Amino acid sequence: MKRTKQIEIFELTNKRIYLPVAQSKVPAGFPSPATEYEEDSLDINDIVVTNPSATFYVRVKGNSMIDANIHEGDILVVDKSIEATHGKIVIAVIDGEFTVKTLYNKDGVVKLVPSNPDFPDIVLKNEQELNVWGVVSYIIYKAS
Repeated sequence: MKRTKQIEIFELTNKRIYLPVAQSKVPAGFPSPATEYEEDSLDINDIVVTNPSATFYVRVKGNSMIDANIHEGDILVVDKSIEATHGKIVIAVIDGEFTVKTLYNKDGVVKLVPSNPDFPDIVLKNEQELNVWGVVSYIIYKAS
């Protein structure tokens, strides 16, 4: 684990944990009659990780992205192999500090946009260097 002031970064391991999962889906609309319970197993990495050598888990600190449903303590799945394009939520490094923001890159303007009106956009100045560390592909959080 690597810890900075803003985030904790966890590397993937080869350790696999397979948990039971019901084969039938649960409707989110109208209830349906119960079906026969059968189960398979899965490891969450099989769902959220497409490129293990370029994927990390990152724990969020702060609340600048709450309107994007990213809250303090949430775990972000970050893939360094995904291209960072306009509108993607990214982990970026500015002046040596990590941050999670939405990338704005249009018409020659590059900035990092929070998803909380209490925080200003981060507009890069000429002397600042933006390093996009990776793109957020999943958000893992505890249901309330």
